[in-house]
Amino acid sequence: MKKKILLVDDREDNLLSMETILEPDGYELIKANSGRQALKILLTEFDFAMILMDVKMPNLNGFETAALIYERDKLRHIPIVFITANTYGEDNIFKGYRMGAVDYIYKPINPGLLRTKVSVFIELYTKNRQLLVQEQKLTAINRSLENEIKERKVSEANAKELNRQLLDNIDRLEAANKNLDRFAFMSSHDLQEPLRKIRTFADLLHSKYKDVLEEDANRYISRIQKSAERMQILIKDILAFSKISNEKPVFAPTDLNGLIQDVLAEMESSVKEQDADIRIEALPALDVNAGLMAPLFSNLIGNAIKYRRKDVTPVINIYARQEAGNDLGNSSRDKYCRIFIEDNGIGFDQKYADHIFEMFIRLHGNNEYEGTGIGLALCKQIVEHHHGFITALSKENQGSTFIISLPVQ
Repeated sequence: MKKKILLVDDREDNLLSMETILEPDGYELIKANSGRQALKILLTEFDFAMILMDVKMPNLNGFETAALIYERDKLRHIPIVFITANTYGEDNIFKGYRMGAVDYIYKPINPGLLRTKVSVFIELYTKNRQLLVQEQKLTAINRSLENEIKERKVSEANAKELNRQLLDNIDRLEAANKNLDRFAFMSSHDLQEPLRKIRTFADLLHSKYKDVLEEDANRYISRIQKSAERMQILIKDILAFSKISNEKPVFAPTDLNGLIQDVLAEMESSVKEQDADIRIEALPALDVNAGLMAPLFSNLIGNAIKYRRKDVTPVINIYARQEAGNDLGNSSRDKYCRIFIEDNGIGFDQKYADHIFEMFIRLHGNNEYEGTGIGLALCKQIVEHHHGFITALSKENQGSTFIISLPVQ
């Protein structure tokens, strides 16, 4: 979320100057032209990351306004930076600090200095808030643990029974998931034959009677062909997804460079059609299932080409970095290889980063971009099959970076 800053100054030109300097950094700027208006705003809004306030103002000066602000508990966490054209003596400066000021900025304002100081205080504020939230979470967790221990002491037999039921539920859930995967596999497999007939007869109708049928009839046949084609792709993706769920992990040392070159050879037509510029740094050899890694790279590279920006040549960078496991929240003895696939495409809002790996989740409709909504779910399942994980970083119209983290051993 954007960090909110309250600007307080009785002169409109000063407010405009600060707004012009800080606006490019993406802050949400709220302006007040007096101490009283600032207090009025703070009656309903408490989520300011900092306050930039002029000292010399009519009626309520900056010092007086700061004193009134800090009388309220909800506002005491907000740092105040005074802005002044006067060089006060030490007594007045100390007075400002006693009122709660964290710093002074002198007029005429140096834009670089203002942006730097604001950035530092915003970062400190953010970290303090994070620590506060973490402390609250830890307190809640400790309280929950204490209650759980008490409950277990009061009724150990009930806890054991609950654990037994939980294990039974897990077993039943795993069995149900396996049955569901088998059902999806068999259903999709059985659907292929009638679908092939639909496509075959639709193609025959089109090729044999396209010159004698009316325009509407040809359009209907075309819709049948396209729908059948989309259905066939969907069935193929569901079969691939189900196959991974039932497949035992078999890994072997594999040169990822050769594997990606094979994938690109199969995608040659689409790469040339979009004039995609694919840049690959040397990748390591890893113990992987080559048959699964190929569709993983094919999906991610294909998406990077498909979700390109209009009239912009797709540029895709593929490279790898090796990191210790403790950087990734795992044992320090474990090492992970991170494979990055960067593009300059349309990107997406980062808030959807977790949802895009779910089945049938699509951020764009079929009219904009073709797809089944299974590709990224398949990628996630392949990576997890290798005991790794996949994440995404993105900004709208600024491209995306997909990060595949695989254990080195």
